[in-house]
Amino acid sequence: MNQKIFEFRGAGRYIFGSGSLARLGGQAAMFGKKALLVLDPGLSQAGQERAVRDALTSDGVEAVLFQDFVQEPEPDEADAAGRAARKGGCDLVVGVGGGSAMDMAKAAAVLAVNDGKARDYQGVGLVPKPGLPTIMIPTTAGTGSEVTWTAVFTDRKAKTKGGINSPYLYPDLALLDPELTLTVPPEITASTGMDALCHAVESFTSVKASPMSDMVALEAIGLIAEYLPQAVADGRNIEARENMLLASLLAGLGLANAGVTAVHALSYPLGAIYGVPHGLANALLLPHVMRFNCLGNPDKFALIAEIMGEDVEGLSPREAAKVAPEAVAELMDDLRLPEGLQFLNIPEDSLGRLAEKALALTRVMENNPRTMTPEDAVAIYEEAY
Repeated sequence: MNQKIFEFRGAGRYIFGSGSLARLGGQAAMFGKKALLVLDPGLSQAGQERAVRDALTSDGVEAVLFQDFVQEPEPDEADAAGRAARKGGCDLVVGVGGGSAMDMAKAAAVLAVNDGKARDYQGVGLVPKPGLPTIMIPTTAGTGSEVTWTAVFTDRKAKTKGGINSPYLYPDLALLDPELTLTVPPEITASTGMDALCHAVESFTSVKASPMSDMVALEAIGLIAEYLPQAVADGRNIEARENMLLASLLAGLGLANAGVTAVHALSYPLGAIYGVPHGLANALLLPHVMRFNCLGNPDKFALIAEIMGEDVEGLSPREAAKVAPEAVAELMDDLRLPEGLQFLNIPEDSLGRLAEKALALTRVMENNPRTMTPEDAVAIYEEAY
């Protein structure tokens, strides 16, 4: 075995299972007495705010509620959350919601302790010291932010996205209760589930992949292929919800350790410039990038096809590899996702500009298993159009 040196990290601890939200208060009390509760505003509309607050305060922990942010938030909103934690005298941060809420919470925890603003720390390894303890509770099965070292923010004026990437952002506790995902609408279940599939496929095929990241990513791919259609078809199916939340967790671990590839690089400009939701942008690009990348690692793409339930017996690795993107495209058809970028009001004459911005994300592109030229990037956008 000729294996390079690798590391593997994630959240400090994990609690998983239906009904596990009830353990929040006792767990939070182990970290402090006053928590900044960064709560997705949509949870209030869905009637879940009371359950979360009651669970948090059940063991005497006081909650300071923060909801002043939008989906795919800006750095200034993270600064406001950090100020709220300091002003409130908080000694821990709890993030509840999708990726935006958890990214806000992770950033708030370090901004409460470190001087400076979120923009100062966008990059890799720029946060000077640890922040407040954090507990992350996902309410969608997609981003895996509860186990990653990244918090992504959108600068809408500059039309760019950038992440704070620091080991100090790894949560102290990831608490995953599948019951919190039961009310997620079908279209969001589909797009967030495809986001998780992107994390799994990209980390599995990344040049930084390791045996441990491969293990979690491949398991996630199999779970998503089986259970995402069921979760979309019937959101009350608790078995499907449990397996999708587990898949999202595993895919997040793959992402945190092996990174993502060209799918994310190509999707970032779609979100930053045209406001396309992150999960949807990834989904629309995934099969097209996979077709391009098959040549870079046919054995792994062949294994993806097999784990997704495709019959590849008797095919060569290269032939089997080509089945994988078609399996993903078929899954997207089942989920009734949009058929192309043209349905999202993306101007066709902007594809060259999008490719230029995507290729500028060199840290992500370097993970891709096949070198991508500007012409390649434009061609992929055209195929996805």
